[in-house]
Formats: sequence, structure tokens, C-alpha cells
Amino acid sequence: MRNPSPVIDPKRLRRRMVNELKVRGITDPAVLQAMVEVPRHLFVQEAWRTQAYEDASLPIGCNQTISQPFIVALMSQELETSPGMRILEVGTGSGYQAAILAALGCTVFTIERLRELYQSTSMLLRQLGIRNIHMQRRDGTLGLPEAAPFDRIIVTAGGPEIPRPLLEQLDTGGILLIPVGDKPRLQRLVRIRKTFQGMLKEDLGPVVFVDLIGDHGWQATGCNVHNKELS
Repeated sequence: MRNPSPVIDPKRLRRRMVNELKVRGITDPAVLQAMVEVPRHLFVQEAWRTQAYEDASLPIGCNQTISQPFIVALMSQELETSPGMRILEVGTGSGYQAAILAALGCTVFTIERLRELYQSTSMLLRQLGIRNIHMQRRDGTLGLPEAAPFDRIIVTAGGPEIPRPLLEQLDTGGILLIPVGDKPRLQRLVRIRKTFQGMLKEDLGPVVFVDLIGDHGWQATGCNVHNKELS
């Protein structure tokens, strides 16, 4: 007789994942607790669920990915959130990053461009009963002016520049976190602090994200991606 498949304990796997995040430098206790609470395996396709708590990005369809846990934790930590903050997320994807921010006590306004992901992720968030996430389908590089200003803005796709509408919709004292690079899928993670004196820019290191498509990002034509303003 074949041995039965081993029983997977998601809570135990999440605790192990969080211990690994601590080793890699994630120190914010609220972020670590959120990573323990949110069931990442529910945000990936069923075929990949056995790998959900490995520190790796995974495909979610539509040529998009769910970021590796370390990147999600790092970006959440670098946002320096507090409960009650209003956050704009550009690039909902699987909804996992939005769920982590919601677990931190923030109200999340999140934008997804792709219809299929918008439909599947919005359904999942409803099923999970997460009430402090508001999702829309539109060009995320234009932001969400009707809900601005935002205390924090996080962009989970890489573009050639920092979209000006997002800077305009960031409240004074706020933080914008975005991958930026002059080539697709090769970026630096940039943190912008908006002060009364101007914008303070920090380089947080190299990252690799899917492409930010939109009026203030890369423009997709068929299978080709290029910078709209350089074409």
C-alpha cells in the first residue's frame, strides 16, 4: 500500500517562514505577526500550494506572480505603517500584499489592471471577509484621485519612472515605495518621503518585479513592452 500524503499544517509553515524572515532582517513585530496571520497558500493557484511558504515568487496567471514572502515583508516594513493609515496599492495581483497591509490595520485602496486577476482576486477577498480592502480595475499609474490623499502608496510592479499622479496623491509626511528601472524587470526599490521641503529619495537596493503598464509606466503592444515616452 502507498503511504498517505503528508498532512500540511499551514500555521506551522507560516511560523517557520516568519522565523526565516527574522533571520533575513525583518524586525517589525507587526509585520511579522501579519505574515503569521495571513494564509498565503490561499492566494496562490492550487497546483502551487505546497510551495506557498517557500521564499519564492510563484505564478498566479496572466504572466503575473505573487512576490516572495521576504519582498512582501520588506516592502511592508519599509512603508512604516500605523493602524488607521490609508494606503494606495498599485498592482493588486493575487491580493496577498493588500491582505498583509489590511492585517496591519490599514485601509487599502488597491488597483488591478487585468480583468481576470481583478475578478478572481476580488472574489477571494470577499470570501475571506477582509473588509478594509477596496479594489478597483483601472490604470494604476494614474492613481485614485477621488480617494486621495494617501498616507502611503506602494507599487508592486516596476516602471521606468515614478508616476507623477502618485506623487501628487501622496499626503505630506507620506511614503511612496516603488521599483524603478530603465529596463523591464530590472529595478531598484525606491522610497520617497514627501516633506514640506520637497521629496526625499532613498535607494533600498535591487529588485525584480513584473512590468508596470500604464500611461506613466511601460506600454504593452502585443507581446512587446516598451517605454511609451521613448517610442
